[in-house]
Amino acid sequence: MEDDKSLQRIARIAQQLQPAQNNICRDSHETEGGIAGMPTLGVGLPALEIEKAFPQATPATTFPAAVSDYFQLDDLLSEEERALRNRVRGFMEAEVAPVVGKYWERAEFPFELIPKFAALNVSGGTIKGYGCPGMSIFSSALVCADIARVDASCATFMMLHTYLGMLTIGLLASEEQKKTLLPPLARMDHIACWCLTEPDYGSDASSLNTTATKVEGGWLIKGQKRWIGNATFADILVVFARNTQTNQINGFIVRKGAKGLRATKIENKIGLRIVQNADIILDNVLVPDEDRIAHINSFQGTNEVLAVSRVIVAWLPIGIAMGVYDVCLRYLKERKQFGAPLTAFQLNQEKLVRMLGHVQSMWLMGWRLCKLYDAGKMTPGHASLAKTHNTRVAREVCALGRELLGGNGILSDFYVAKAFCDVEPIYTYEGTYEINSLVTGREVTGEASIKPPVSNRKKL
Repeated sequence: MEDDKSLQRIARIAQQLQPAQNNICRDSHETEGGIAGMPTLGVGLPALEIEKAFPQATPATTFPAAVSDYFQLDDLLSEEERALRNRVRGFMEAEVAPVVGKYWERAEFPFELIPKFAALNVSGGTIKGYGCPGMSIFSSALVCADIARVDASCATFMMLHTYLGMLTIGLLASEEQKKTLLPPLARMDHIACWCLTEPDYGSDASSLNTTATKVEGGWLIKGQKRWIGNATFADILVVFARNTQTNQINGFIVRKGAKGLRATKIENKIGLRIVQNADIILDNVLVPDEDRIAHINSFQGTNEVLAVSRVIVAWLPIGIAMGVYDVCLRYLKERKQFGAPLTAFQLNQEKLVRMLGHVQSMWLMGWRLCKLYDAGKMTPGHASLAKTHNTRVAREVCALGRELLGGNGILSDFYVAKAFCDVEPIYTYEGTYEINSLVTGREVTGEASIKPPVSNRKKL
């Protein structure tokens, strides 16, 4: 009898909520009869818009002003560098911030933004000529940091396209290859990706298994690649493979649509969800002779590219941390608890100051790294230390920001939750924290770290 009364009460509530139910989307997994013995009811209300749910706090679709330059580091910039940085910053705040959160939630790429990124004229970075801007390494770093300040996925997309894919061609291709490939990549009519990592070889990249076998008129490429960003839609794939005759690493241009090429999106990532990472299968893909990258004859060829890209990667966590600090300071000023703004609480001020100190130290290390590169004094250890330090402290900045926002710290609407997730893959890619630490450790001690012994035991 009590059960009957409960069902009748639920039915009355459902009738009262009927207008609201028309706006409710049914779960695609809901069965026609609902829970056994219960009527199927769409009880509930549409979620409030974030501005109405939290009227005291502005969501990240309206990105805050940049306020993290406490030590007036802008004084280190030339007028040209400052103008470029401000142009990119204005674009990211006006065009990207309002839409990027939804793409991140859906793990989709915002293709309509590509022409807008192209209009910034930063694709090609440090490459001179061929339609590329020929920026300094420091200007390139500033650009990528300010893209990452609003969205780390977009910064990673640009880094993959410019400082891995395009730069490999710019540094190591023949003149004819540069003339053919670089102009449409600079205009972003074509998009590039960089295919080194394999399922079995991440940190130990030089041990790759993908092979290139010489045949009449070209090469047959066979193997697998994993975690390749941009690969699901890239027009130009820069692929590294082991020459079966010389046992050395060579580079090749593989074009979208090539027979035997298959790229499958990697799902269920917790960070950089906009970046379309893929598993790649190369099933005897025929690459003509003219698409072998002319000057990659060993794994050392990748080091010329990675020297630049690791400088850029060291700046991405700087941008992320800047954005987290900017959002948190605005949020704490706007939102009140216990009759006072959150900025009035001692614990919150301590966390803000710790975050600000990290941003300043990261920026100065990144700036010095660029100066060392320009002077020809940068070593692999310098780049590795900047990458390890900056990603490590950026994780702390994001964690502190997550704490400062309380419950809203788990909502991507306020940026910090998204940044908290996005910094994780950056902590790992382009050399894990541990591997980069060992690179620097080898330089400062003069001792290569001990490798684990190779087991000769047979697998059971």
